Amino acid sequence: MAAGLAVVAMALALSAAHDRPPGRTPTVKGEPAAVARERPSDHLVRAPVRIADPAAVALLRPGVRVDVFASGRVLAAGAGVIAVPPAPDRAGSAPAASESGGLGGALIVLAVPRRTAAALSGAAATSPLGVALC
Repeated sequence: MAAGLAVVAMALALSAAHDRPPGRTPTVKGEPAAVARERPSDHLVRAPVRIADPAAVALLRPGVRVDVFASGRVLAAGAGVIAVPPAPDRAGSAPAASESGGLGGALIVLAVPRRTAAALSGAAATSPLGVALC
């Protein structure tokens, strides 16, 4: 009986090493392993999002999950942070927010469904975006 249990345990261990949970796909090359990409009917895209509060962005790291909101409503729930690009230095060639027509803030890159990326982009054009860590 012990030998039978050992065989079953080994089979389960081997199958767990090769199986992924339903709805999961492997991560994209260069993407942190902590950011599992779920594939609902919409494929996930990488959306650059400018968050109004640079201090809040300083708390973020790739792999963290966040909610993004504007004007009191949640636009993206549980979005995976893919990247937190460094802020350009003021002496660099990047224009200031007022020169570029932007609202300032700091940039992050999120893995979100295509429709959510469109909603984030549209909202960012008219309202500052906020972020909450999940």
